[in-house]
Amino acid sequence: MSSPMPLDAASLDQAVAAGRKAIAVDAVMLTKLTELAGEFAVNLTIAILIFIATLFAAKWASGAARRALSRVRGFRHDPTVLSFAVQVVRVVVIIVGMIAVLQRLGVQTTSIIAVLGAASLAVGLALQGTLSNVASGIMLLVLRPYRVGDVVDVGGMSGTVQRLDLFTTQLSNANNHKIVIPNSKVLSDSLTNLTGQQTRRIEIKFTVGYGDDLNQARQVLAGVAAAHDKVLADPKPWTGVTALLDSAVQVTLHAWVKVGDWWQTQADLMQGGKEALDAAGIEIPFPHQVAVPYDDAKDDPIGAATPADPRKAG
Repeated sequence: MSSPMPLDAASLDQAVAAGRKAIAVDAVMLTKLTELAGEFAVNLTIAILIFIATLFAAKWASGAARRALSRVRGFRHDPTVLSFAVQVVRVVVIIVGMIAVLQRLGVQTTSIIAVLGAASLAVGLALQGTLSNVASGIMLLVLRPYRVGDVVDVGGMSGTVQRLDLFTTQLSNANNHKIVIPNSKVLSDSLTNLTGQQTRRIEIKFTVGYGDDLNQARQVLAGVAAAHDKVLADPKPWTGVTALLDSAVQVTLHAWVKVGDWWQTQADLMQGGKEALDAAGIEIPFPHQVAVPYDDAKDDPIGAATPADPRKAG
């Protein structure tokens, strides 16, 4: 049985040197990884602090912008534009803060611009509805079809304008329901500003009998309108026959009031007009139908001959 070959001194030295070299490399790699981890932890902590500071800065900047713009005459009397401008300031501050956060995490702004440029088409197609709402919001600020506090009707939805955001318009109806409408729909749909003018006309349609005095009915209704303290003297109240219906004659009353007095004054004139017509003995007829029998017995189901009762036969 042969004995193992003894290792010479040179081979042993080479093995020891290789082991030391491997340990040194591992130590360098571990040190490098530790430094990278520590640097990333520091950058992540700073990025979080920058993000938190950005939120506070956005809140402070929006408040400062609101206070500063409130001193400007063009913004002070227009809360719609003021709210929109404050939101723009807030969004800009947040965007700048997010860019700083990404830079701290090692993302270069040139890379961000390149990525955004390459993905602009896809993002535009995916967010075309959102971007159109932003563009529509800007157009609404330019065109000014309404302001905060106006009562508007958009596509059959009525309410008081509460605010105009970057993307939506918020309304509050008479039942205090919150209505949110995309700005693109507001701009593209038909819009009626019910309080956009200082005055507004009331139109109430009454009906009187064909046998009543139409001139008297008109005078009675005009007197009711003229006696109301909220009805404007100029333009003066107007009454006239506007339709000949099946069972009555339609007499219409027009009266002008200030916008804030429209609802209650309309209710007052409607009740007062009915009571005044009753007091004057003028009838407000109910719809009715008149049955006219035919002369020809063959065509008249009422006058047609009926068969004899078989119980009376014989």
